[in-house]
Amino acid sequence: MRLHRTSRTVLALTAVAALGLSATACGRGGSKSASGGKKIGIDFPRSDSDFWNSYAKYVNADVKSGSVNALPATNSNNQTDVLVSNVSTLTGQGAKVILMAPQDTGAIASTLEDLASKHIPVVSVDTRPDKGQVYMVVRADNKAYGTKACQFLGDKLKGTGTVVEFEGDLTSINGRDRSQAFGDCMKQNYPNIKVEAEPTNWVGDTAAAKLQDALNAGTVNGIYMQAGGVFLAPTLSLLKQKNLLVPPTDPKHIFIISNDGIPAEFQAIKAGQIDATISQPADLYAKYGLFYAQAAAEGKTFSPGPTDHGSTIIQLPNGLEDQLPAPLVTAANVDDPSLWGNQVGK
Repeated sequence: MRLHRTSRTVLALTAVAALGLSATACGRGGSKSASGGKKIGIDFPRSDSDFWNSYAKYVNADVKSGSVNALPATNSNNQTDVLVSNVSTLTGQGAKVILMAPQDTGAIASTLEDLASKHIPVVSVDTRPDKGQVYMVVRADNKAYGTKACQFLGDKLKGTGTVVEFEGDLTSINGRDRSQAFGDCMKQNYPNIKVEAEPTNWVGDTAAAKLQDALNAGTVNGIYMQAGGVFLAPTLSLLKQKNLLVPPTDPKHIFIISNDGIPAEFQAIKAGQIDATISQPADLYAKYGLFYAQAAAEGKTFSPGPTDHGSTIIQLPNGLEDQLPAPLVTAANVDDPSLWGNQVGK
């Protein structure tokens, strides 16, 4: 992508000793950043998911603590046109950095190009824009989500059976990465498992309807939910109606793995209703999203390599990405106090 010379300077990917910044420079337990009065514009992507509502709470807590110089946040409600409008409003109010989480990663390119022309850096949380310059993407390795889910179900099913996969929105890099990795892993390692991949656009009712069809068609042995925040409740409700919500010791038990790491998933694991989830770090998404937004406001830069907070920064065609760890959660570690899902409300 073509950038103006000044924008290239602002977003230059030069090395900074120890990656430039300490993680304590921002957020919970950190000190207020000297960003020179430059305000951060924040857009929340949606409010229909427990995961994203938790993320918003973490961000708002840091803003209220005074550690972040931010404008009042907007919410784009999973609509690209609203996100574009919100970004325009935030920049009109003086935002010099934008923190966003575009749900349609292919439709935001022109907005990113416009921001680059105005020398306004962008930090994207959880989603990686397909095109358009970004200062930093704060995201876990979503292909690892799909691979971990595949390995978990493949082993539980001993390499045979039928699995229903609730794919996320395939216009999102997250939905594509998880779906591709899950499918590739199944084909390579568990060829005798039949995978029924069902596009859902992250809509719980759509997933439930497709699961209903699959159950009517025959036996389902496993389910991969790419987002527990929207899929968990309708899935459990349907299985309960079908008398299939039984513990793992029951031969009728359907092995289920999810993605998100919300408290409701942890409760379901403890109850034996689902078997595992992969914890998307909502707390770290908020912490490091704001951390990099403040760094951008200060004109600081980063380079690929390991960080001081247990992650790795990788080079993208259009910027950098800090890939945060996302652990597998099962009955064995569901009570781990370090998991953000066990910290909510404390």
